Amino acid sequence: MVLSDVSIKRPVFATVLSLLIVVFGLAALMGLPVREYPDIDPPVVSISTDYTGAAAEVVDTQITQVIEGAISGIEGIRSIESSTEQGESRTSIEFTTARDVDIAANDVRDAVSRVANQLPDEADPPVVRKADSDARPMMWVTLRSDVWDSAELSDFADRVLADRLSVLDGVADVRIGGERRYAIRVWLDRERLAARDITVAEVERALRANNVELPAGSVDSSTRNFTVRAEGRLSNVEQFRELVVRRDGNDLLRLGEVANVQMGVESDVSRLRANGQTAIGMGIIRQSKANTVAVSDAVRAELEKIRETLPPEVTIAESYDESIFIRASIKEVVTTLAIAVSLVILVIFLFLRSWRATLIPAVTIPVAVIGAFIGLGFLGFSINVLTLLAVILAIGLVVDDAIVMLENIQRRIDEGEPPLLAAYRGAKQVAFAVIATTLTLVAVFVPISFMGGNIGRLFAEFGFTLAAAVVFSSLVALTLAPMLCSKWLRHSPESAEGHRLWAASEKVLNGLTNGYRRLLEFSLRQPGLLLGLGLVGLVIAAVVYPKLPQELAPTEDRAVIIMPTSAPRGSTVEYTDHYVRQVEESLLPYLDEGIANRLLAIVGFRDEEDNAFMIMGLVPWEDREIKQQEVTSEIRKKLADVSGIRTVAVNPAGLGQRGFSQAIEFVVAGPDYESVQAWSQEIVERAKENPNLQNLDTDFELTRPELRVNIDRERAADLDITVEDVGLTLQTMLASRQVTTYIDRGREYDVIIQAEDANRATPEDLGQIFLRPREGGNLIPLQALVSVQEIGANPDLRRIDRLPAVVISASMADGYDLGSALTYLNNLAVDNLPPEARISYKGLSREFQESSAAIYVTFALAFVIVFLVLAAQFESWIHPLIIMLSVPLAVTGALLALWWTGISLNIYSQIGIIMLLGLMAKNGILIVEFANQLRDKGYEVREAILEGACLRFRPVLMTTISTIFGAVPLVIATGAGAESRESIGMVILGGLVFATTLTLFIIPVLYNLLARFAKSSNAVEKELERQASGQAGGTGLAAAPQKRADDF
Repeated sequence: MVLSDVSIKRPVFATVLSLLIVVFGLAALMGLPVREYPDIDPPVVSISTDYTGAAAEVVDTQITQVIEGAISGIEGIRSIESSTEQGESRTSIEFTTARDVDIAANDVRDAVSRVANQLPDEADPPVVRKADSDARPMMWVTLRSDVWDSAELSDFADRVLADRLSVLDGVADVRIGGERRYAIRVWLDRERLAARDITVAEVERALRANNVELPAGSVDSSTRNFTVRAEGRLSNVEQFRELVVRRDGNDLLRLGEVANVQMGVESDVSRLRANGQTAIGMGIIRQSKANTVAVSDAVRAELEKIRETLPPEVTIAESYDESIFIRASIKEVVTTLAIAVSLVILVIFLFLRSWRATLIPAVTIPVAVIGAFIGLGFLGFSINVLTLLAVILAIGLVVDDAIVMLENIQRRIDEGEPPLLAAYRGAKQVAFAVIATTLTLVAVFVPISFMGGNIGRLFAEFGFTLAAAVVFSSLVALTLAPMLCSKWLRHSPESAEGHRLWAASEKVLNGLTNGYRRLLEFSLRQPGLLLGLGLVGLVIAAVVYPKLPQELAPTEDRAVIIMPTSAPRGSTVEYTDHYVRQVEESLLPYLDEGIANRLLAIVGFRDEEDNAFMIMGLVPWEDREIKQQEVTSEIRKKLADVSGIRTVAVNPAGLGQRGFSQAIEFVVAGPDYESVQAWSQEIVERAKENPNLQNLDTDFELTRPELRVNIDRERAADLDITVEDVGLTLQTMLASRQVTTYIDRGREYDVIIQAEDANRATPEDLGQIFLRPREGGNLIPLQALVSVQEIGANPDLRRIDRLPAVVISASMADGYDLGSALTYLNNLAVDNLPPEARISYKGLSREFQESSAAIYVTFALAFVIVFLVLAAQFESWIHPLIIMLSVPLAVTGALLALWWTGISLNIYSQIGIIMLLGLMAKNGILIVEFANQLRDKGYEVREAILEGACLRFRPVLMTTISTIFGAVPLVIATGAGAESRESIGMVILGGLVFATTLTLFIIPVLYNLLARFAKSSNAVEKELERQASGQAGGTGLAAAPQKRADDF
């Protein structure tokens, strides 16, 4: 092997090679960003269009469908979701991860601008944003004061703080929660208007006409020019009161006479409380590609600066921060890493029993791990929980090559060769095996990176990190390790004097080897028994597999519990707030007991009065005995006691899933809303029979009270009043209509007209609004033209992939898993719905469905690739078959381990199973390769495998135990994100323990049965030489090559 030869002959060269890897690796490491998961934020573009006062059905037909039709042809769309509510249409388009979000957003803008002229004139132009319209804040900062009222706090947040935070790098938007923005309110008095014989539209026109600022040009003399500015703007409440609305002869009618003008707030819908005290919150929303930890650091640093200049009566605090979990879990992983390294080094020492020998594999750990970061830097990956997980698993793998190399060289030294020669020949002997195992492991991890969808993106980084670490470790094993062996290794002690430990342990190891040899001889005589055992293993696996719970990712203890809350549709903010306070009362004891340290409640969430949500943050992992999952279950019981609103406690989803919807989201879509609603009701009714599904809910309810105004067109035409007049008048009186603006301290605020609360409290009040005919004349009351009826309407129309859809959401009882729940719902749908119904999934459920399909393909792909790589290396189809037949046993071991510990079959455990492919093949390669070398020397098949297996018993045991010990810290993990680490660790532990014990016997048995059909890998080469020397004359024996130092 060229590499190892050169390194032994040129020690400095070998050292420099490793040092260069370390230098480049550290340089790459410095520049890598830190985040929780790889960057898999899907490119999302959202379009929002406001059409004030319009009913949901109107917005749906006139705006949402038009926009959806325009954008549906853009390439790379993964899903389109729209929701239409009274007065607004929101469409959100998720693209496949391959699309660039900027290009996608431009495509969307083009498409929307083409249909802009088809939208209603009164609707605001559509706004296209590059983020999710409902992107959730990654951090909440709360402002509190005992002196200021919330309007002042809100104004301070808007003027002073929001701008400072929104310019920070990586911040997309700062959303003010509980905002009360100043506005001048003009409360119209219906009776005074009628008494003065004036209509709403006339008041509005007067306001618009008398509050304008137009450019008035300039006055130029021969030497100077003056800009002329006509001060046409009104700027305070007094000026608005004095505004003249109409002149009757010499009487001037002022706005203050027909309306109550006062300073107020734009909307009084949202309230925010931190730990039970009223506050103003600022939600920091990060850009979709920004790094959570970096953004959080920047915000915290800026808050420190802000605190220096804060007025003394205001306090500012962080009340929720996603990066806490990321920091904690990365810290945990680094601790785990340290434990793994020390365990692995300990194992090596116990086997080799000499510090000198132990140092050699120990040196390869940092070189290989740091080398892996070079690959990460090149590919633009980040340091995250998954890449660090890969590094931990790599620790056990990277020492393997070095151990194999070292063990072989040590064996030769003990047989009497001088260290330099032993290193030279020993390295040649195992070089092939080292390269073969490396290629096999890489062959396993590369398919992981090609899995489709988000899950593929997540694990690409995992796979590449492992592959890179393994490649660098084999490089080190072929260069640095043999060179160090030739310098540092000594002959093992001859006698027991002064080497008690060595002698005792050598006895144990020899005893183990001899025991193995006896058992192996027995198995070679009884092949049927062993193969039978193997089959039993497979049968067990087939039985256990369907019983395992399946989910996307384990529920992690993220120290945060999210509680979305909804009141009956059409509730006022006062009603919602009253019950949210009751929920808060029941949760505040957690703060006093020291389990939680922050509770944030937002009422009027997303400007909907019947919507609220709460976040409870728990104290750090080490400060509490109880897990977040247990707290959630307790809270669910408490929430059941609060009637009047419905609150669901949700454990936040892992694996980079955004949003706080429930885990099960089942979509029923169809041709129109009526049938979809009927179908979804039916499914919900049936699903309620399943006690494991909790909080079943659909997002379609015909429960919002609505007043339908029917205009008598004949009569309206008679009285010379158009439908538009009726609509606009109603809009002004009942919707808070922004008519004009005023400027205060350099910011523009709205002037809003609306009927006084007393004038719009009952349906009868509608009839008492007056209109004037087009041609002038007396005022006519609205009740002369319209009839009013009360109905229940659906406030929110959803469309998913352009079809009217209803989402059925639910959460699972403890011990019920996502796989079973979706299967159950799917069967319900198949049994009860007509063929034209379309079923799909959303959120976590969709990811789960897509990933579970991808994982089988990946496994098959990995299996085939490993087989082919081995076939190429062994120059035979039979040897790889022998090795690959042991893989199913590893899977059995893994499934049994999962079943025994009750861990679900999730993405992590599945990736662990794929990894086992490579790990199992590795042991097989070592045994088969040695047996082949012995056969080439002329041994019989049976003798060769017996000798080969016994010679390789120690290194196989050692590498397996070191890999197992690398996985042990994962299994005993605690703290942030322990659940996911546990599932991958358990698979590797169970799989390796179970499979190694069996492979040590099954591979030799299979070899003994099958290898006689395989030729030696260089058979063709020898035949070629024989023919060539035959041609040269002589019998071919005469031309026997001279003996060289290379030969065994």
